[in-house]
Parts: sequence; C-alpha cells; structure tokens
Amino acid sequence: MGAPPAPKRDVVWVDGLRGIASVLVVTAHICRSLAPHLLSPAMSDKLPPTLFQLPFLRCLVMGRPSVAVFALVTGFVNSLGPLKKSRTGNADAALSGVAKSTFRRFGRFMIPAIVVTTLSWVACQFGAYNIAHAANSAWIRDTSPTPSASFAGAFYDLFKSLGTTWIDGFNEYDRIQWTLTYLLQGSMMTYTTMFALVYVKPRWRMALIAGMFYFKWKSGDSLVGFNVYCGIFLAELSIDSDVADFVAAYPLIQSVSSASVIFLGLYFCSYPEENPAWALWSKELLHLGRWIFPNNVEYGRYYPGMGADLVATGIMFNATAKKILSHRFLCWMGKLSWPVYLLHAPLIRTVLTWVLFGASVRPQQGKDQDGNQLPPGWLPIANNWVVIFAIPLFYVFLYRVAGLWAQWVDPWCMNVAKVFEETVFRDDAKVDKPLLLS
Repeated sequence: MGAPPAPKRDVVWVDGLRGIASVLVVTAHICRSLAPHLLSPAMSDKLPPTLFQLPFLRCLVMGRPSVAVFALVTGFVNSLGPLKKSRTGNADAALSGVAKSTFRRFGRFMIPAIVVTTLSWVACQFGAYNIAHAANSAWIRDTSPTPSASFAGAFYDLFKSLGTTWIDGFNEYDRIQWTLTYLLQGSMMTYTTMFALVYVKPRWRMALIAGMFYFKWKSGDSLVGFNVYCGIFLAELSIDSDVADFVAAYPLIQSVSSASVIFLGLYFCSYPEENPAWALWSKELLHLGRWIFPNNVEYGRYYPGMGADLVATGIMFNATAKKILSHRFLCWMGKLSWPVYLLHAPLIRTVLTWVLFGASVRPQQGKDQDGNQLPPGWLPIANNWVVIFAIPLFYVFLYRVAGLWAQWVDPWCMNVAKVFEETVFRDDAKVDKPLLLS
C-alpha cells in the first residue's frame, strides 16, 4: 500500500540538484569556448591529462550530464503530483491536473524562449556579436549570429528562428535552445504516461514504468527518453511506504550502497565527448559500452545519461546528500536555473566576450606566396589576469540578471500564458492557481 504524499522537504533536494546542473552547463560552455581540450580525457594519446581532464573532476566542466539531469527532473517533478493523488485515491483530480499542466507547459517553455530569442535578435542587428565573430574561440564564433541583410529580412529571420526552434531545434539567435524541444517532448512523455497509468495499481505502475525505461534505453532515446522515465520511477519510489520502511530498516547498507551508486554515477558522467581512446579509464568505458549499450548509439550521451540517473538514485537514498542539496543557497540556484539556462549563452557571446577579447587587436598574418595580404588572425584574449577576474564576476552578473528576470520577466510571461488560458479554457476548467509546476 502506498504512503500518503511525502512532505515537501523530502523532495527539496531536487531544486538543489537542478541548481548545480544549471551552473555546470554555464561552466561547460565557458570551457568549450576557452579550453576545448577539456572535451578530451588527455592532451593527446601520448600526453598526460590536465587536472580537469581526470575522471570525476571533469564532471565540473561537462554539460551533457546536466542535460540528462534536466530530463530526469522533468519526469520527477511533473509526475510527482499525479502520483500522489493516484495513491490517495484521487485519480480524477490527478487527471484534471495533468490536463491543465499539459496545456500550461507550452507557455512555460515557449514564451520565455521567444523573449530571449527576440532580445538576442535585437542585439544581433545592432552589432552586439561583432567581437564574437572575430574572437579566438571556435564555439563563440560558430554560435554567434550575423545581422540580416535587410530590414524585412531581419524580421523574416526572427520568425523563422522562432518556428524552427520547436520544429528541428535550430535557433539562429540562441543555438543552445535546441534542447528545449526535447525537454518539452519529455514533459509530454511524462503527462502521457500519467494519463495512461493513473488508475493502475502502484506496483504494476512501477513495473510498466521500468518497462518504458528499458524500451527507451533499447530504442536509442538517450537524450531525454530513459532519463525521463528514471525520473518518473524515482518519483514513485519517493512516495512508497514499503520502500521507505525497507530503507529505514538497514541504515548502514543504505548509506554505503547509496554513496557507492553516486560514486559510480559520477564515474560514468566523466565519459569524454571526444577522443575516449586517449586515456586508459575512458578506453575501458568505451569497450564496456559495446556490451551494455544498444548498437550504433552515441556513448557520449548514454554514459552521462546513465551516470546522471545513478547519481540521482543514490542521492534520493542518501540523507547526507539530500541535506546538502537542500541547502538554501543551492535551492536558490535551482529556482533560477531556468533563466540562467536561457540567458547564459547570449551573455557569454556578448558581455563575457567583450571583456575577454574586446581590448585586443587582430594580429596581421602577412602575405601569401603570391604577395596577397592574408586576412588578420582571430582576436586573442586580452591577458590572463582578465580571465582570472572576469569569469568569476561573470557568474555574479549572470545570476543577478537571472534574478531580475525571475522577478520581472517570468511573472509577465506567466500573465501572458494565463490570459491565453482564460481565453481558451472552459469556465469549469479555470482554476486560481497552477497545479503542477516546475
């Protein structure tokens, strides 16, 4: 028999986990911009690794585990409310909440993304990315948009990007928004599962969710699929009284096993995006992947996804880890994770790029063998002292801007979504407060 809904404090750690994931995404993109060698496990197949190329430590500069965490949290958070209602015999209320949340989710994702894209488009047309186009950073150059050729063309390009963001994941003015369409699919996957299973007995529901996890695993859906179903499964476990009683009966085993699962998860999260054969530990994981993963899949997605799932599972059964992640500072970071994710890439390509490269001069490359002037080289970083001071200050600036966004822009976006909701919802479906939130 299932337990009554868990107290709110039992799942506050999810906010802390989301907060850490969001700041690691920022760190990963900064490292991708300034230190792309960290994508590999060593400097070459014959040279030793640097400090942050080592396993575990490299988790601090990788972004793919964070995307997996976002997918897992999507499944966990958006299923928890319906599962609680289902277990207390209030399945009809669960269905009503899922129906409304499914509709609201589109506004939650799309309206803020439209605002950020439009702001980036305005900045682009006024030349805010000009320095980025000349910076000695392939990631910054490749992801920075160029101004449109005409006034009418600018509006065409804007509306095209607003559409393709949700069609094929491409957004000219904010390339990292490619993940949003997948995370939105993860939300819809969660709601569809809740619609299908809300009347199913808890034990059978857990078995069916585990089956869906296996299906997504075998079908190659490593970006969101099996991570979402892991999140739903963990939400089910978190409110199950039998699981809670079993864990409480063996505290020592619980502590040791959960810490071991977290350790193993972090090891898997360390799998490098590039050149895994350059280090012994990642080469062994490459060989292991041939046994445990489906054929023709990207190990650089599967290992971070599997690692993130193991880390979250270990945390849920480890009181110390949950206490750490429930710290008010990490929860504050978690509350700002959405605006931080939306804003960080445009700010890296503008504000941070201006500071790091803006005071430099493009070096002259001389002439080719025919006497023609070669184009100047890329703008170098001003100096190392600028990097040392600018990057920490950038994080402060980013979270300050994210806080202002959460204070002013998020409420406006919610009001826009609410006006639309009140326009299209039937009178008997309107409510005063949201039911399922994220």
